[in-house]
Amino acid sequence: MLSQDTYKKIDRELAKYPADQRQSAVMASLAHAQVELGWLSPDTMQEIADYIGMPAIAVQEVATFYNMYNIKPVGKHKITVCTNLPCALSGGERAGQRLKDKLGIDYRDTTADGAFTLLEGECMGACGDAPVMLVNNHRMCSFMSDEKIDALVEELKK
Repeated sequence: MLSQDTYKKIDRELAKYPADQRQSAVMASLAHAQVELGWLSPDTMQEIADYIGMPAIAVQEVATFYNMYNIKPVGKHKITVCTNLPCALSGGERAGQRLKDKLGIDYRDTTADGAFTLLEGECMGACGDAPVMLVNNHRMCSFMSDEKIDALVEELKK
């Protein structure tokens, strides 16, 4: 299921730890698999568990605990809005509502064309930049005014 390129990346992660602590690379391994596949199916989690040599349930526990892992298919662009208290008080609620209205979906939904998934997120460690959102777990967007939100959505649509 995973490509040889992804296995090479996982091997680099595994090399960082002693042989008896291979499970320490599980988070990075899940991230590499998700970048390739877009989400982590039960079969993908089993494949990682087998490769690392740890119980599949332990891999699943990690994948379901952290919200950066997608355990069901998501849109091409996953936008996570920080709704933790500092961001909520500094425009996070407004930013989330703007995205809901603009995309025509609610949190935990995906647009009919599969382009966007909208999620709520906990603290992203950038409270001073509120409101904050992440695009596909890799791009942080700060100080998201209505104009910046509109521009982001238009950019991602291209």
